[in-house]
Amino acid sequence: MSNGSGDEYSIVFSGAGVYIRGFDHESPMSPWAHEDWEPWPGVIDAVPEVFQAQVNEPAFMLEGTPSVTACLWRTTSDPRWCTRGIEFPDRHPDPDGANRLFALLTDRSAEAYRSFASDYFETETPLDAIEHVYALRPLSDKVVQSLNPEINMVELAKDITEIGYPDAPTG
Repeated sequence: MSNGSGDEYSIVFSGAGVYIRGFDHESPMSPWAHEDWEPWPGVIDAVPEVFQAQVNEPAFMLEGTPSVTACLWRTTSDPRWCTRGIEFPDRHPDPDGANRLFALLTDRSAEAYRSFASDYFETETPLDAIEHVYALRPLSDKVVQSLNPEINMVELAKDITEIGYPDAPTG
């Protein structure tokens, strides 16, 4: 996920388990918020060897430095999600950005998406149209244009196919 404004996260599923990396570009824990341009102490220091390829993945770096403010993992033998050794900055409600970055993963409701979309796109989004998409009901120009009046089904055809959305009429 990349929001186009500098924040992103990646979730990597492998035979070893799951590795999650988040980056909030405005976080006080951002490598770019400090002169040494290094990840915040503890964020990736204890990541197990089985996930080091993800820690060092070039797609998750900028100028050779991991773009990470939040990191968690779970190996196939872990009983719960893991993070270790992080001392968070004082007096910050979301110091690593995880609450904001992963909000739509932890609250999958149409209402949560509507709140996100209203803030991000600076427009009111009709709840019934979001619920329509969440239910994977066939798309129509009416539904699409209620979400974005500047686009139609024909223009979305490639995207619809690419993401595997159920077949939809083109008119």
